[in-house]
Amino acid sequence: MKLKIAIIGTRGIPNHYGGYEQAASFLSAGLVQKGHAVTVYSSHDHPEHNKTWKGVEIIHCYDPEYLAGSAGQFIYDLNCIRHARRKNYDIILMMGYTSSSIWGRFYPKKTIIISNMDGWEWKRRKYSAPVRRYLQYAEKLAVKYSDYFIADSPVIQTYLEEKYHIPSKYIPYGAEINNNTDLNVLNEYKVRNRKYFMLVARMEPENNIEIILEGFLESKSAYKFIVVSDANNSFGRKISGRFKNAENILFMGSIFDQQKLHSLRACCSLYFHGHSVGGTNPSLLEAMASGSIIAAHDNSFNKAVLGPDAYYFSSPADVKHIIHTFSENKLTDDMKRNNLEKIRQLYNWETIIDQYENYILHCYNERNA
Repeated sequence: MKLKIAIIGTRGIPNHYGGYEQAASFLSAGLVQKGHAVTVYSSHDHPEHNKTWKGVEIIHCYDPEYLAGSAGQFIYDLNCIRHARRKNYDIILMMGYTSSSIWGRFYPKKTIIISNMDGWEWKRRKYSAPVRRYLQYAEKLAVKYSDYFIADSPVIQTYLEEKYHIPSKYIPYGAEINNNTDLNVLNEYKVRNRKYFMLVARMEPENNIEIILEGFLESKSAYKFIVVSDANNSFGRKISGRFKNAENILFMGSIFDQQKLHSLRACCSLYFHGHSVGGTNPSLLEAMASGSIIAAHDNSFNKAVLGPDAYYFSSPADVKHIIHTFSENKLTDDMKRNNLEKIRQLYNWETIIDQYENYILHCYNERNA
């Protein structure tokens, strides 16, 4: 069965931003390979302006975020929704709800709306109390105006059941195992094999970058620490300014070249994952797929993915302790091997795309029975 499927709620493909965009890239291309007609809505100022990508139709809609900041996301999502009303899609996959569910009454009435419910947006520390209240309201609107729901973590699935009494389908994100490590990348970024730590994250308080870097400095480690993140926001400027005099902390900006990212992850001594709000985080899965030894923030989301196969921290003192006591040995070899096996069995994109297609077909057939 060939369906017309649209993906709304990302800044566009191919990925030049983050986890939702990475997921949309793999999902859209994978669903096209399975015979579906797939459209992804993209910002008009996306770095690439092609109308198609790997067989996926790309619709560019005006996005005033560059003028209005975060408020522009609401207009962008409305523009995408208004365009989708004219297209007669069978399925719209909404990636998140932060700036789209407020327009729920404008969703196409004859199209099945499947919402990926993301993870507790209203808990993010970067938001003020009024914004957090709005996000709780937006979550309720997403429940009201969506027909079916996807949870990318068992924690979110349980939360939706307990709070809203709605069923959801647990489907995590995926990653690709890459065994082609390019050591020349280390020269480009001026680091030595197994002699540096790293993190990949957006500059947001709930990603605990400050805690990680504080602990690193307190450890007085001779290793370097590379931070892969766009620091061009208020919090990012605060963090980069605070640590700018630390010679062994290197702020790299964003890196979207997946081969370079893999090589950096594969050759680091420890990969720090500070995310504390959200579901199954794509950057964590990618670190697992690169064979990184992982130190993760101690929370239910990360533990649901990593289990015993990681070090855990919740304070700078914990980070300092991990750095002081860590060594590569049989334990860390087992961690890497177990995490790679999780990618092969649970979090590979082929499996994830199959799960999405099966659920989309289930929703379509149930609605049209």
